[in-house]
Amino acid sequence: MMSQVDLAREAAHLSRFIYNFRRWRDVSFPKPVYPLVHPAVLVETFEQGESVAYYVDELEEHERLKSSLAHIGTHGLLKMLLVDNFIHADMHPGNILVRNKSSRKGIFKSKPHVIFLDVGMTAELSENDRINLLEFFKAVARRDGATAAKCTLRLSKQQNCPNPRAFIKEVTEAFDFWGTPEGDIVHPADAMHQLLEQVRRHRVNVDGNVCTVMVTTLVLEGWQRKLDPDYDVMHTLQTLLLKEDWAKSLTYTIEGLMAP
Repeated sequence: MMSQVDLAREAAHLSRFIYNFRRWRDVSFPKPVYPLVHPAVLVETFEQGESVAYYVDELEEHERLKSSLAHIGTHGLLKMLLVDNFIHADMHPGNILVRNKSSRKGIFKSKPHVIFLDVGMTAELSENDRINLLEFFKAVARRDGATAAKCTLRLSKQQNCPNPRAFIKEVTEAFDFWGTPEGDIVHPADAMHQLLEQVRRHRVNVDGNVCTVMVTTLVLEGWQRKLDPDYDVMHTLQTLLLKEDWAKSLTYTIEGLMAP
C-alpha cells in the first residue's frame, strides 16, 4: 500500500497501461502530463465521462449499452491477466468512467468508451503463480474440486495450512454438490466466494498478488452482473481457458473489440 503514495510510480503505471491498450478503440487511461510528475504530485489529462455506477445502479433502460459495458470490462481484464500480466487491482465502479453521449445531440452511442482511473494499485504474477492461477480457473470450470483445492494450496510459497487434506476434502465435497441438479443453480462467482471462505477457515495461505487478482476478478464480476445479469465473467474466463488455443482465441476477441 505504501507504494501508492509514490505518484511518479502511478504515472509509470499509466504509461504502461496506455502502451498495452494502444490499439484498443474502446478503452483508455488518463495521460500523465510531464514534466508535472513527481513522487508527491501527479498531473493527468482531464477525462470527461460518467461513473459506471450510474449504469449499474440507476439506468434502467439501454440494456444493449449496459451489455456492451460488461463485455468491454471483462475483455479488458482478460487482456491484463492473460496477455500483459499487468492488472489494474482496484477496478471498483468509482475508478471507471464511461463516455457514451454525443456532445451535441445527447444520444447514446452503440458502443461506449471506457476510461480506467486510479492505477496506483496493480498486480503482476510470477510465472509459477500465473500457471497455478490459470489451472485453478480451469479446475473451477470443470468443477474439479480436488484439483482446485490443490492449486489453491500452491498459491503461496510458504503454505501453513494446518490440515491440507481436510481442506481438499471439504472443497471436493462442495464442488461435487455444485455438480448436482440442486447445486447447479449456484452462480460460479458465488462458488468462488464460498471457496474463499473455506480458504479463510482452513487458514490457507494465498500470496498477496494472487489474492489481489482473485478479489479484483470478483469485484469486477459483481458490478458486471448488475449491468448484464446474463453475462458471466467467470464463465467467459473459464470457457476461454478450456480451449487449447486460448491465446489465439483471446487475440481474436481483442481484434473484435478493436474493430470500428
